[in-house]
Amino acid sequence: MKTNILGLPVKESELIVSELNILLANFQVYYQNLRGIHWNIKGKRFFDLHVKFEELYTDAQIKIDLIAERVLTVGGTPLHTFEDFIKNNQLVVGKNISNDEKAVHLIVTSLSHLLKIERGILNQSSAINDEGTNSMMSDFISEQEKTIWMMQAWLEESL
Repeated sequence: MKTNILGLPVKESELIVSELNILLANFQVYYQNLRGIHWNIKGKRFFDLHVKFEELYTDAQIKIDLIAERVLTVGGTPLHTFEDFIKNNQLVVGKNISNDEKAVHLIVTSLSHLLKIERGILNQSSAINDEGTNSMMSDFISEQEKTIWMMQAWLEESL
């Protein structure tokens, strides 16, 4: 079996790169959704949500960079055009969302879908002992699960 400089099997690493690029594209759309709701949120919860959405998009921006750097580390080229992001996106695109509950619901559904992609990557990377990708996906998953829990708690309170 041919391995790359990291000692990972080449063929399987190429599949992981492909999946990481799908995650990257979806994170870019998630990030832009967060920017949009940050800019457009209205209502009595504006001050709290405006700050929270900025916190979330700042975190997403960091994760985008980590994903792209992991693609490069494993031997691939990260997607970097809007055309590629849209083509590989699986998330709902939030447009002109100013309602607090709709905004939070968009975050929850987006994170839920990102988790599915990340768990798929984690399964693939675990199979080839790609600890760098495993660690990243595990960190993302645990953080996003907590965010979903908090957003779901907020939605229940607001009903």
